[in-house]
Amino acid sequence: MSEAPSDSLLEFPCDFPIKAFGEGDDFEALIVGLVRTHAPDLDPARVRVAASRTGRYIAVTVVVPAHSRAQLDAIYRDISGHARVKMAL
Repeated sequence: MSEAPSDSLLEFPCDFPIKAFGEGDDFEALIVGLVRTHAPDLDPARVRVAASRTGRYIAVTVVVPAHSRAQLDAIYRDISGHARVKMAL
């Protein structure tokens, strides 16, 4: 019996970057905490933070060790659904 074709172009496991934009001194910790809920094996060295030119917003990029499409969907759902997140890519 053959498996149904995948609707994803990704091959798992893989490293997958996720970027979130928001405000606040603890924004990095917020994003890392949300991601760790679904990816407890997140390496802190794979987290990058950059401030906007004006310093009002913070961009946090997390490279997630992704194991499935469902895992990535859950991470995006939690991040994009949080009130402090302005945008997630």
